Amino acid sequence: MARLADYYVVVGYDLDKRVEGEGQGRILQRFPEKDWEDSPFPQGIELFCQPSGWQLVPERQPASFFVAVLTDINSERHYCACFTFWEGLDNPQLQKAEASEADEVDEELAVVQPAKVFAPKSLVLVSRLDYTEVFRNCLGLIYTIHLDGLPVPLETVIGNLLTCVIPIAGGSQRTITLGAGDRQVIQTPISDSLPVSGSSVAQLFRQLGIVNVLYLFCAALTEHKILFLSSSYQRLTDACRGLLAIMFPLKYSFTYVPILPGKLLEVLSTPTPFIIGVNSFFRSETQELLDVIIADLDGGTVTIPECVHISLLPEPLLQQTQTVLSMVLDPELEVADHAFPPLSTQPSALKIQDKEIRGVFLWLFAQLFQGYRWCLHIIRIHPEPVIRFHKAAFLGQRALTEDDFLMKVLDGMAFAGFVSERGPPYRATDLFDDLVANEVERIRQEEACPQKVMSHVKELAEHFFKNENPYPAVAMHKVQRPSENSQNTAKNQLPFPVLDEVAVQLFIDHAAAKLKTAPPVVKAELKGMVPSGPPLGDTVDRNGNVMANSARRLEVVRNCITYIFDNKMLEAKKLMPAVLRALKGRAARICLTQELNQHVLQNRAVLDDQQFDYIVRMMNCTLQDCSHMDEHGIAAALLPLVTAFCRKLGAGITQFAYSCVQEHMLWTNMQFWEAMFYSDVQNHIRALYLETEDGEQQKNHEQQDGSGGGREISALELASEQNRLWPTLSKEMQTERVQKEESTVFSQAIHYANRMSYLLLPLDTSKNRLLRSSGLGDVESVSNSYVTNSIAGSMAESYDTESGFEDAESSDVANSVVRFINRFVDKVCNESGVTNEHLKALHIMIPDIVQMHIETLDAVHRESKRLPPIQKPKLLRPTLLPGEELVMDGMRVHLIPDGREEATGLMGGPPLLPAEGAIFLTTYRLIFKGTPTDPLVGEQVVTRSFPIASLTKEKRISVTLPMDQFVQEGLQLRSCTFQLMKIAFDEEVASDLAEVFRKHMHKLRYPQHVQGTFAFTVGQGGKMVVEHKTKDKNQSLKTLSKNLVKSAKRTIGRQYVTRKKYSPPTWENRSSLQSELDEDEISVSEEVDQSSLTLSSTIRSSDRQTMSNVVERACCRDYQRLGLGTLSNSLTRSKNEPFRISTVNRMYTVCRSYPGLLIVPQSIPDTTIQRICRCYRQNRFPVVCWRNSRTKAVLLRSAGLHAKGVVGFFKSPNAPSAVPSQADSTSLEQEKYLQAIISSMPSYSESSGRNTLSGFTSTHMSTSDSSDKLRQPKIGALMKQVMGTKEDVPGTFSRGALGQRAKVISLSQPKVSGKARNPHRGKWGSIRGTGRLSAYNPDVGTRLAGKESPQPNGGPSEALFLRQQKAYLYIIGDKAQLKGGKQDSFQQWEVVPIEVCDVRQVKNSFKKLMKACVPSSQISDPNMSFLRCLEESEWMSLLHKVLQVSALVVELLDTGSSVMVSLEDGWDVTTQVVSLVQLLSDPYYRTFDGFRLLVEKEWLSFGHRFSHRGAQTLGSQSSGFTPVFLQFLDCVHQIHLQFPMEFEFSQYYLKFLAYHYVSNRFRTFLLDSDYERIELGVLYEEKGERKSPQVCKSVWDYIDRLNKKTPIFYNYMFSPEDEEVLRPYTFISNLKVWDFYMEETLSEGPSYDWEVRGRQERAAEETPEKPDTGGPKSQRRIVWPCYDSLSKTVPDAITKLLQDLQSLEAELGQTSEKWKETWDKIKTTQRTETKLESKPSFSSSLLMSSNLSHQRRSQGVYLQESGVGSSINLALDCEASATSTPVAGRPSTSTLYSQFQSTESENRSFEGILFKKGALLKPWKPRWFVLDKTKHQLRYYESRQDKECKGVIELADVESVTPGTPTMGAPKNIEEKAFFDLKTTKRVYNFCAQDSLNAQLWMDSVQSCLSDA
Repeated sequence: MARLADYYVVVGYDLDKRVEGEGQGRILQRFPEKDWEDSPFPQGIELFCQPSGWQLVPERQPASFFVAVLTDINSERHYCACFTFWEGLDNPQLQKAEASEADEVDEELAVVQPAKVFAPKSLVLVSRLDYTEVFRNCLGLIYTIHLDGLPVPLETVIGNLLTCVIPIAGGSQRTITLGAGDRQVIQTPISDSLPVSGSSVAQLFRQLGIVNVLYLFCAALTEHKILFLSSSYQRLTDACRGLLAIMFPLKYSFTYVPILPGKLLEVLSTPTPFIIGVNSFFRSETQELLDVIIADLDGGTVTIPECVHISLLPEPLLQQTQTVLSMVLDPELEVADHAFPPLSTQPSALKIQDKEIRGVFLWLFAQLFQGYRWCLHIIRIHPEPVIRFHKAAFLGQRALTEDDFLMKVLDGMAFAGFVSERGPPYRATDLFDDLVANEVERIRQEEACPQKVMSHVKELAEHFFKNENPYPAVAMHKVQRPSENSQNTAKNQLPFPVLDEVAVQLFIDHAAAKLKTAPPVVKAELKGMVPSGPPLGDTVDRNGNVMANSARRLEVVRNCITYIFDNKMLEAKKLMPAVLRALKGRAARICLTQELNQHVLQNRAVLDDQQFDYIVRMMNCTLQDCSHMDEHGIAAALLPLVTAFCRKLGAGITQFAYSCVQEHMLWTNMQFWEAMFYSDVQNHIRALYLETEDGEQQKNHEQQDGSGGGREISALELASEQNRLWPTLSKEMQTERVQKEESTVFSQAIHYANRMSYLLLPLDTSKNRLLRSSGLGDVESVSNSYVTNSIAGSMAESYDTESGFEDAESSDVANSVVRFINRFVDKVCNESGVTNEHLKALHIMIPDIVQMHIETLDAVHRESKRLPPIQKPKLLRPTLLPGEELVMDGMRVHLIPDGREEATGLMGGPPLLPAEGAIFLTTYRLIFKGTPTDPLVGEQVVTRSFPIASLTKEKRISVTLPMDQFVQEGLQLRSCTFQLMKIAFDEEVASDLAEVFRKHMHKLRYPQHVQGTFAFTVGQGGKMVVEHKTKDKNQSLKTLSKNLVKSAKRTIGRQYVTRKKYSPPTWENRSSLQSELDEDEISVSEEVDQSSLTLSSTIRSSDRQTMSNVVERACCRDYQRLGLGTLSNSLTRSKNEPFRISTVNRMYTVCRSYPGLLIVPQSIPDTTIQRICRCYRQNRFPVVCWRNSRTKAVLLRSAGLHAKGVVGFFKSPNAPSAVPSQADSTSLEQEKYLQAIISSMPSYSESSGRNTLSGFTSTHMSTSDSSDKLRQPKIGALMKQVMGTKEDVPGTFSRGALGQRAKVISLSQPKVSGKARNPHRGKWGSIRGTGRLSAYNPDVGTRLAGKESPQPNGGPSEALFLRQQKAYLYIIGDKAQLKGGKQDSFQQWEVVPIEVCDVRQVKNSFKKLMKACVPSSQISDPNMSFLRCLEESEWMSLLHKVLQVSALVVELLDTGSSVMVSLEDGWDVTTQVVSLVQLLSDPYYRTFDGFRLLVEKEWLSFGHRFSHRGAQTLGSQSSGFTPVFLQFLDCVHQIHLQFPMEFEFSQYYLKFLAYHYVSNRFRTFLLDSDYERIELGVLYEEKGERKSPQVCKSVWDYIDRLNKKTPIFYNYMFSPEDEEVLRPYTFISNLKVWDFYMEETLSEGPSYDWEVRGRQERAAEETPEKPDTGGPKSQRRIVWPCYDSLSKTVPDAITKLLQDLQSLEAELGQTSEKWKETWDKIKTTQRTETKLESKPSFSSSLLMSSNLSHQRRSQGVYLQESGVGSSINLALDCEASATSTPVAGRPSTSTLYSQFQSTESENRSFEGILFKKGALLKPWKPRWFVLDKTKHQLRYYESRQDKECKGVIELADVESVTPGTPTMGAPKNIEEKAFFDLKTTKRVYNFCAQDSLNAQLWMDSVQSCLSDA
């Protein structure tokens, strides 16, 4: 029973204490005046009566009522019902003013003050019960009696009110009256534990909406601060009450103030969580609260600050809850779309709706907490039950360990209260207990169906409603209200009277006396056992959270353990990796603990070393995946096992498994130990009370709650029974039980002190390196350093354990362990009520336990070091190149998988990585070689290597290996050959050794000088190469360069000393506005001192030598081939040539980075050049590098102009200037220079005046007028694309007849007008067919039609590009530099501004490309897929830009305009564009020799800064790696893909160059210019200087040599067309990612170092496998991507046939022919056969007849089935020119060119080897015969390569060809029909072919020649 009201208080306005216009309230009267003992009077009530402050108001306000809640010091809530009304009084302000006239009149008086004001007065009831309506009625009644003057004394009413007593709960009904003719009925709730909510919950949802309230609900449960705002006080109270009601069964235990007075607003900045309500009047004060969630009830919003993260309910619960709530609150939503909605779908009445919502939340909690009772540990039963909740187990079994929300709720205060309140097993139960125990199954079945949930919720709502309203029909209320007129006419209303305290007190005393005499009301509380509900385990497994196919995995684990204990170690070893993978799954780990348990006998299992090793490894793997909470109880199950498994180390010394599994954070987690301890205590206490005999068997069930068998009594059930019996026991029995329990706990504490010392003390206590103690002995991780200590043997014995410091060190370890155990013991013993004496005893015992354990460990450690080391795989030696030497011998490492999935087995195939092996650092490469750790592929060898020079990034990483649980230090090394090595050093590698490795690597990667690179140091001895001073080769050149440097310095007037090596400023550091002085360090900017250039005779001589070398260089030969000038009669000019070879730069004085010989216009003298060059950056003035043999247009290259006003010469060409300044004169000379170039073009000189192309006809140009008209628009569109106007021209083909005709003319059969075929008809795309117009981009049609769509977006107008007179010279310049250039119609050149990609862009793009192609770790973010990363790298769009510009230039050159490419410094993009243009325009550059020449000329001679861009030395390290050349190769690769028949070299050739241009194996791509190469003496190596023949210094020689041996570089599809100009597609969609970036061959490493490859194969052959006797061996091979080299294991058809041929020749003992000869022979026979075939058979129709020489044909390989047998037919172009070129040594220049002008191939109609009988008495000899139709002769050579003809048989003299017979000395084993004779007028020649077929062919060929003649 409880009082309805504890206190009645009257609070009024305090007139005496006004402070600055703020009033205060004071208590006028309170009853009773003495505090009750059980509830003291709450302080500060006057603040709460007027929460917004006490104020006088000018008008009377209506009476108001609300309930505030105060919480006292014992966290009891007091409900203060405040009824406030206003009373009139004379204005105190006016009185005050009259009283003190002397004072200055207050400002307030400035406002006219009313005479009468109204002051508030509050009647307050304080109660511990929450009956809002009853309080409202009672206080209303008192006010009514006072107002209407009813004849009832107020004292009686108040006396009655204060003495009214009602029951707290139980569902009774009381009628009360206050003695004023009123009557009220109070219904008490049935269950005290369920909150009463009225309709507040429904109101809350109406005000804020579903989602907002859910946010608040989650915020309250996860302990955030919540603030409600409203202008109504009662609504604030209701909202808070509603929020608390939906939290049931949890109780809110933090600050709870539904109405906070304004004076106390600073409470809001408290650090603790709260739920507080504040009037919206104070909204502005709440704005600066940063971490408070504000719910505005009036506006319906919830504002969550940025810094607050609310964890929401776990899915799918959140979704389900929202759905059901919306069904309750808005039932119309479901049927809103129905065509025939039901007639009434009104939501329930508010009161009912309120209960339905609470039903939803109760249902929600039942789901959240289901099975919680199975995770309670009861650790004491008597005298009071002590209960702990095992959080980790609960989360683990619910599979919600990752869930933020549940974690926070379980850690919160509310849940702690929940456990202590609902934990005891013997107590009264309520609705929630019932739901959680008995309805679990039902809830699970309903989950999917909201309708069913709804019906369940309605049932729960009924319970709630019934609880609040047990008696439905009550209409007995009768309470008077004030009459209307009394409220209105209350003008002269009397103030509220002062009551007679004595009278009221008498009432109270009287009632108290009565209560004392009354008999006590005893209501039997129904206690019972709390049901636990179904156990958790099976609920989750049915949800399917078990791992897939776990049965198979468990089988593997079981088998492996059986093998280990049966000592079948090999079997176990094979299964091990699978087991370790399986142990990732929970089921497998539990299975492991169960299996191991079966092998323990009497708590002990002795194993041998290997068994022990394996068991420990499995334990480590199992523990490694346990989180620090151990939510699945796996570590708990392993704990007894680690003290059971052991091995004997020596006499009386045993090592237990625990010493090898300490390396896990779990053991240092206090919560884990507590949970374990409580679980064990519970089992023991349970055993104590189980009166059963089989106590022994119970102990072995080490499972939690001991829920082993089917009908076992759980500990909670037992405890409940004991609690029931407790009152019936005698005193002695009770104390005996308490003691027994206490001593059980105590003995467990001792046991755990031992266990913890086992797992926390490291095996080697002398080393404290892994004990990271943070703070006061808070041991984060204590552990030892070995997997199992048998590894200790393989460690270096560097630690001297007998050092004497041992005690001091180990005591340090001991202390921290002791501190940790002490903290643990204090905590658990206090919680489980261990007596103080016992606790003290424990504290004394612990240090002894630890010390004792340390001593045993020392012995074990000593013995374990004696064990033989574990057998590790032996290190495999890598094969090295000749001259490559090891810098550091192999260090044992593990190669860890990176983000590429192929090798890890994720995409199928075996897991080749991780692999175990060693890393080797050589002078050239970094090599990993080892074997996969997975034994299934353990026989394979994994190799990964890259050149040390290509290392771009190195970072330290720490790696956890899957096999052992140590975190190891490792390195991640990234190389620009698209390789990544993630290595983890083995524990046997000392960390200082790893450091040495890094240092060496850096030293090799960035040598001081380029002479430190491998290409120079190769074969110089394995010592680390520092600076070698090599003997200068060209002494005189050195002096020359010194002089140059001096003069340059003097001229420029720089103060700092420069190095000899020239390093121009990087592109990045140079601003565009840079003065001439800011040129590179050593470039001659002013007139050079003549004195310094007067060269002495020594220089002259060396100069001559140099010049002769220069002349021999390739560029020179190329210039001669192109007809750009010759070096005849000592460098004098031949006047008729438009160009000459100038030697102005032979000493590299004009431009340091240009070659010595340059092509300039004939008319320009050298002096002009020296002046012009200054206008250009780096002095790189325009020079000619290529000429179109047909149109005679030339291609020039230069750097961009200096921005310093010289560009003005483009901008205003005819600016008048009075005094010609120097700049003007140079700009005039520039104009002269450009004019000279233009005049050199025949199109200019021959045309009269300015008509560019109209008047000019020559044999070179096509006479068909149409072709030119067709071409021009195409260029316009190309230009638009290049210059970046955004609009693509829409293509239409229906633009009138012209469009159609154009199409026909340009793309139909090429015979346009008689003889004049269209020689420059290029081809777009890769397929040789001609009808592919529509497949190209849509603009083609428009371009052909010659109409351009207008440019609406202000792009360049047509006129610019499509003037009738095209410009003679286009200058491709940088947009940024050419801003504002005006186009002058009189000029004959035109500037095309394009945006050029910056070197920085290339660098960053390349970095991203590498990360995309070779990611360093598995990409988890789905947005970062490979293609997305590739796109973001922008590599493809950079290629697109370069290709697009090149295509434009090709197009311009082909139409007869010259082009000058003048971008950046002229050595990056310029080089790319110029080289691509030549490659596309000139078929010669698509052959081996041509491509070599192109690279040597444009890249090497013209000074692309290979060393600088490749960051090859220490100096250029900071600038980083920028792959400009790689970008070029990629462009070539793109073109190669589109035109596979145009290139003599294969894709592999490009990859080879891409690899070796960064590898530094060859000197070719070192240094930045010819000048530097001469200075180092690299350029012209003396012929006899080669030390060792196998060390190749030039990559070209190497390729030549290799090409002779193997067709790997050769493209079998090669059959070029004459004068073919390629026009590739350049759109990004047409570009492919180069496989060079993606492929890898783990079997042998990169395939670009052939010696290594060959040696590996030889080594493999030397160790033949043992003959396999077990049956026939399969011919099948498995080819793994990323492991095998596909080209090798699955060669293409032709390579395969050539290989077979070679092996057959070897078997027959013949001298095997070079592959090239064989190939050429096959092609020749193919041609002759095509000719000889008369009837058009299947094959001949396919292999088109040969007379259509210009026609292309698709090439294929057919096996022709004819009577003769099968021979290879290759449909090849009969005029394939360079195919049959012999590739012997470097041929002389003349042969180079004669071979290019396609003559030779026609001269060789048929060729091959024939044996020829010599003259009398001479033997038969094989000779290479060539049948030449043109010259009508049969020539023969010594061998195929031979250039010198050994003899000629003129066919004119031949009389007959007849089959012959073998004569003496003829070759053996050749059939008879293979002989034939050739009879000439002079003599008879006897020949012998290889076989009869071949003989027949020869005879036929000769015969056909004879008949032709």
